[in-house]
Amino acid sequence: MSEEFRKQAPAPLEPVPFNLPPAETFALSNGLKVVTVNDDRQPLVNFRLVIGSGDIHDPDGRTGVSSAVASLLNEGTANFSSKELAEETDRIGATLSASSGSDHTIVKASSLAMYSGEILDLFAELVLRPTFPQNELDLYKQNTIEGLKYQRSQPDFLAEEQVGRIVYGDHPYGINSPTPEQVEALDRESLVEFHRAEYVPNNAVLIAVGDIASEELGDHLERLFGGWQAGKRSEKDFPESPSRTVRTLTIVDRPGSSQSNIVLSNLAIDRRSPDYFPVLVMNQVLGAGASSRLFMNLREEKGYTYGAYSRIYAKRFGGSFEANAEVRTAVTGDSLKEFFYELERIRKEAVPATELEDAQNYLTGVFPIRVETQSGLIAQLVAQQVYGLPDDYLETYSENVRSVTADDVKRVAGSYIHPDKLAIVVVGDAGEVLKQASEYTGDIEVFDTEARPKDIKVYLEMLDAPDAEVSGAWDLAISAQGQELHLKLKLEQSGVKVTGGLDSMLGQGVLKEASVEGGKLSGLIATEMQGQELSLEFSANVIGDLMEGVITIPMMPEPLPFKGERVSEQGREAAADG
Repeated sequence: MSEEFRKQAPAPLEPVPFNLPPAETFALSNGLKVVTVNDDRQPLVNFRLVIGSGDIHDPDGRTGVSSAVASLLNEGTANFSSKELAEETDRIGATLSASSGSDHTIVKASSLAMYSGEILDLFAELVLRPTFPQNELDLYKQNTIEGLKYQRSQPDFLAEEQVGRIVYGDHPYGINSPTPEQVEALDRESLVEFHRAEYVPNNAVLIAVGDIASEELGDHLERLFGGWQAGKRSEKDFPESPSRTVRTLTIVDRPGSSQSNIVLSNLAIDRRSPDYFPVLVMNQVLGAGASSRLFMNLREEKGYTYGAYSRIYAKRFGGSFEANAEVRTAVTGDSLKEFFYELERIRKEAVPATELEDAQNYLTGVFPIRVETQSGLIAQLVAQQVYGLPDDYLETYSENVRSVTADDVKRVAGSYIHPDKLAIVVVGDAGEVLKQASEYTGDIEVFDTEARPKDIKVYLEMLDAPDAEVSGAWDLAISAQGQELHLKLKLEQSGVKVTGGLDSMLGQGVLKEASVEGGKLSGLIATEMQGQELSLEFSANVIGDLMEGVITIPMMPEPLPFKGERVSEQGREAAADG
């Protein structure tokens, strides 16, 4: 049988007609806007109440209030305890939740259509009568602070923390989480005040999609929400984000890290920009998916990473462009070279017709799938309302994508990607990153994982430092999910070769295949855990009598950081006796 047919991709199918159910819009007596779409293909209903205030509307100096309010809405109301709310929701097989984002807060509910009245009653209870019980607030604060400890072990969090600070400056978009101190300072009065001021009908829109009758729904909503009083919100004046003039390099030091998390970013467009669709297509070509240029270059061709991507964060009052990848430490510099190659190429060269068409086919093909379900459709309606998009936005989406030309792609790439002014953020071993990335800019800063600035001179001196002398006894502390595990390390050095052993509460181990190069000590630790032999990777920076690095354990998702110091045998014995 001939195999010739395999040499050419099949022709695309004819476009499937894309027809959305019509949306109806009306207002309640208090002015609350309601948008409904009757979709009776399934006996389901979905409701979303969009509050036009989010994390960026936190009171000055009180980061975390908006998020706390949303999280505690269903933890107790005037008529239901947290447990009773959960039981009532479970009884009818429904869902009920709330969450805050940068620009807005969303209260969500879904159920079978036969229970639409009951879930709406609970929905209104959450929105109108939360009590923010003190015991639930205390538990929320405790859990959030523990979560922040975990976040600090995640390289992507550390990278985004720095990107936000550098790109957005004092604009609240630059804050990606509260500090433990800000969480601890949360009080019930501030939550009640935020809810009173921001959760008002003139700052909200209610969207309903599903097997519903608009007239009956309107009557029910009027009974539930008609008495909700409008309020007078004070508009916040957000500071301007900084104007960048040079390329910078910011390193978050994770000594001994086996990989580098790279993010390149600059300011771009807000969501209502007339360039949104050209930028969307441009980003699809550059790095939005597994067939895009960055992915094909850094993963498929070079093998530097499992994935390389670019994104456009188009928000209500601003936005940014980002390109990112997690790569092996040894190829950090080579990866940056390929990033800049692709960024310059899309700015300076016209996108070939086939590549442009592939990007447009993907975007127009996946969009109908996204709105096929009620939850997908209502998510698009939420975006339409939050960002003030045109009434025909969904219907004209494919047309707008198809109208983008190669000249448009080149124009917006030149307008919104600025390789010579990018903020380069790398989370990894600062010594190794500096060796490879310092050629891209002389404007360099280093931070530790607690976001504290470090002296760049120390790191620069390490680049040319002679091989460290590591012989002796060391007391180290490993950080594991907010806890500390202490271990004792005894090393003997001969030239660049190092041998030794360790002792910890988890057992003993032997240092193997270890060596020193400059200020870097690396090797393997052979140990036993629960009857199984393990080989752990050990990597550290040594500066005098201080050591800082990571131990990689096979069953752990992330390397465990440690730090400590060299001690005399007498000092160690005295500490043990004490």
